[in-house]
Amino acid sequence: MTGDELAAHPGLLAGPVYLDYNATTPVDPRVAAAMLPYLTDHFGNPSSSHPYGQTPRRALAEARVQVAALIEAPAEEIVFTGSGSEANLLALRGAVLASGHPRPHVITQVTEHPAVLETARALERLHGTRVTVLPVDSDGLVDPAMLGDVLNEDTALVSVMAANNETGTLQPIAELAALTRQHGALFHCDAAQAAGKIPLNAAELDVDLLTVVGHKMYAPKGIAALYVRDGVQLEPVVYGGGQQRGLRAGTENVALAIALGTAAELSRRELADGTPDRMAALRDELHRRLNEALPGRVHLNGPEQRRLPNTLNVSIDGTLGPELLAAAPGIAASTGSACHSGAHTLSPVLTAMGRDASRALGALRLSLGRWSTREDIDTAAEALIQAAAAL
Repeated sequence: MTGDELAAHPGLLAGPVYLDYNATTPVDPRVAAAMLPYLTDHFGNPSSSHPYGQTPRRALAEARVQVAALIEAPAEEIVFTGSGSEANLLALRGAVLASGHPRPHVITQVTEHPAVLETARALERLHGTRVTVLPVDSDGLVDPAMLGDVLNEDTALVSVMAANNETGTLQPIAELAALTRQHGALFHCDAAQAAGKIPLNAAELDVDLLTVVGHKMYAPKGIAALYVRDGVQLEPVVYGGGQQRGLRAGTENVALAIALGTAAELSRRELADGTPDRMAALRDELHRRLNEALPGRVHLNGPEQRRLPNTLNVSIDGTLGPELLAAAPGIAASTGSACHSGAHTLSPVLTAMGRDASRALGALRLSLGRWSTREDIDTAAEALIQAAAAL
């Protein structure tokens, strides 16, 4: 089903054209409908043996199957968490503390999400972990040869995201994971932005740990999952009653797990019906319209091909991103990562890619989603063209 064929999302009807799907997605009404009974009728604890626990327990198991199917992994290797940041914390802290190395080594890369970078810094500060942060090239890509040069016998974990949240750059995960495995270390991939937008196969990627986030794929905020390959030892972040193989204690939030499972199933169907190609066509049409109307002024940030199908990050000469968006109130978009919005500071991602200050400050992140239409693209292109001309 295409975006044009889906009924308009009620939350998008009265507002500006929404082009900030990488920041968060509207909750799909089908997801909300699936979770509602588990907020009302099916309230039982899934660990309870009496009848009130049976329906929630079965539903929780089915949600785990649905999430696993999205990344083609076994259901028993899915652990539900309260956020992507928590899943990343479980992966990094869990692997380091369980590694047995007296002074473990962690490798990540400079354009990683703060949830990974700050966790690595905390491990360095609190546990004496040695941290190596790899650079990226002008497209935001990690060079596998650089990873090979810094891997050593103390490396406990390598963490590299599947897709960048600002530029959509797709990292060579399978190649990086294969190098990591040769050195006996674990590989974690934060797939928050990639899951549901491009096909992911945990076995083919050869990763040990992989993060999936609900609010990036039309589920509510407050639910995520970590794929943990069978046999991988992690120190839990949350201790207690032993739920979820002891990796994340606490009574499971069944309603939100159902939401994530339903969202994963809907996304899996879209991946099979050509939705990524539809999204890329709309993205490229928006880019074409801007290029034609503002010749020589529009610069793509990130690779032309190796990026998410929904993401367009551009800088327009002679403009600042925040001022451009302020002059185009009919559009809801971002000037970079939503985690850094509200301040006219240089994007760390674009800076790491070697962009100068004017280009980094002029960047716009335009990210499309399930309800994006050709009419939205027409509206957005015209608004941005007029705003850029005025500025």
